[in-house]
Amino acid sequence: MGVTDPSSNRPQLPEGLVAFVKRDCPTCLDVASVLGEICTRGPGVTVYSQDDPLFPEGVESKYHDHDLALSWHWDVETVPTLMYVQDGKEMARTVGWSRTDWEAMTGVEDLGAELPQMRPGCGSLSVDPNLAEGLAIKFAETTLRSRRVEFASLEDEFDAMFDRGWSDGLPIVPPTEERVARMLAGTQRQPDEVLAIVPPALVECTVEKVAINAVMAGCRPEYLPVVLAAVEAACTDQFNMHGLLCTLWFSGPIIIVNGPIRRQIGMNTDKNALGQGNRANSTIGRALQLVVRNVGGGKPGVGGIDRSALGAPSKVGWCFAEDEENLPDGWDPLSVTRGFERGQNTVTLFAGHGPIGCIDQISRTPESLIRTLAQQLHGVGNRKLPSEAMIVMTPEHMNVFEAAGWTRAKFYEELEPLLQMDPELSARGAQGIEEGIPTRSNEETVFGSASGRTVRKLPDWSPMIVRAGGGAGGFSAILEGWVPGAKGSTP
Repeated sequence: MGVTDPSSNRPQLPEGLVAFVKRDCPTCLDVASVLGEICTRGPGVTVYSQDDPLFPEGVESKYHDHDLALSWHWDVETVPTLMYVQDGKEMARTVGWSRTDWEAMTGVEDLGAELPQMRPGCGSLSVDPNLAEGLAIKFAETTLRSRRVEFASLEDEFDAMFDRGWSDGLPIVPPTEERVARMLAGTQRQPDEVLAIVPPALVECTVEKVAINAVMAGCRPEYLPVVLAAVEAACTDQFNMHGLLCTLWFSGPIIIVNGPIRRQIGMNTDKNALGQGNRANSTIGRALQLVVRNVGGGKPGVGGIDRSALGAPSKVGWCFAEDEENLPDGWDPLSVTRGFERGQNTVTLFAGHGPIGCIDQISRTPESLIRTLAQQLHGVGNRKLPSEAMIVMTPEHMNVFEAAGWTRAKFYEELEPLLQMDPELSARGAQGIEEGIPTRSNEETVFGSASGRTVRKLPDWSPMIVRAGGGAGGFSAILEGWVPGAKGSTP
C-alpha cells in the first residue's frame, strides 16, 4: 500500500520493485506469469492493479489502485510499468515488456521465456481521456476560487439548479470543477483576472466566473474568448447594460462576431443564421445573459430588476456571425466599419430584438430595393418616433446592390434622404395620433425634439449592416434597437 509523504501530497511507494498493471491489457496478461517468477526466483515485486484487485493471481503482494492516486501521482502513462524505488525515490523505470530491461532491473535471467523479446504496453487508466481531467481536478492543487455547492444525494441536480435561481428557465449544464477547468483551458487569461464590473449589482466578475456560466450555457472551451469579449463589452458605460435591464422595452444584448474565430468555432453564417441548430450561435449569447443574471443579479420576475413589459428571445441570448467571405467588393465587414483591421477577431454588441422581416422578391434595381428597406426601417418602434436598427441583409438582396456596382458608401449615401422624418407628420397629435416627437424645444425627450426641423429616423451610426443567411430568398431582417445615444445604448 502507499503512504503519503508529509513533505508533499504524493503518496509514497514501497521500497524495491513496483509494477503497475491492469487486467484489460494483453501485455499485462502476458507478464502476469513473469511477475510471479520475480517473486519466486528474484527479489519480489509489489504490484498495483488499476482495474482488478485480484490481478495478477500469482503475486501475493498486490494492491488495488482503485482511485488511481498512485498511478496519477507517479505519472504512469503505460502499463505494464516496472519501477525500482529506493529511499522513496524512483531510480529506474521501464514500460511495456522488454526482456532485456526487465532482466536488468530484476537481476533474474531467462524471464518470460515463452514471450517475445519485446511487446508494447497499453494506455494507463490514469491518462484515459474520460478520466484524466477528473483525476487532475481531484489530485492537483486547484486554482478555482468560487464557492462549492454540494447537493443532497437525493436531490436532482437539474431541479436543484432551477430551485437556486441559476437558470434562465431552460436546463443548464452542472458546472463541475472538471467542466470549469476544461472551459478555462479555452483561454490564456488567468482565472482570477477581474474582467468587468457586472450590473446591476456592480459585482466584480473574474474569468473563472464567466467560465462557470459558459459551462452552464452549454459552451465549448473554444467559445470562451468570444464570451469573455462579450462580457467586457456589455459592462461598459457606452453599452449601458444596467439601463437595458431596467427598461420596459423589449431589447437585450445581441452579439455579432467577426474575424477568423467564426470559422474556427464553427459558427453558422448561412441558412437559419439567426435561428437555432448551431451550438456556438445558441450558447455564446446565453452565456453572457447568465453572467448578467448570476453574477450581476439582473433577474426578471418578482423583485427582479429586469422589468421588460414583454421581453424578447434576445433576453435568453442571441449571437450570430457575419458572412465576411462572401461580401461584395466595396463592402467591408462590420468590424472594419467600426475601426478594426480586417482579420481581427471582434464582437459587436447591439441592444436590440426581433427580427422584423423585410420582404421584397420583385425589386431588381437598387433604387427600388433600398426604398423597401427604408420603409421597413421607418416602421421600427413607431413611425412618428426616432429609433435604432440594424439590417441583416441576405445574399439575394445584397446581390442586387452588387450587380449595380453599389458599394457600402453608395448605399448609405442613397439611404440618407430616405431616413428623414417630416417634422409636421411626426409631431405629437399629428395624423390624429397623440404619440410623436415634441415640437417645443423645452419638451426634449429621449427621442429628441422636432421643433420645426427634419429629424433623422436613426442615429448617425445607424443602420449597421451585416451580411448573413442562405443564398435563396428575397428576405432581409431588421433588428430593432433600444433608445440610442447617451440616454440609451451605443453599440
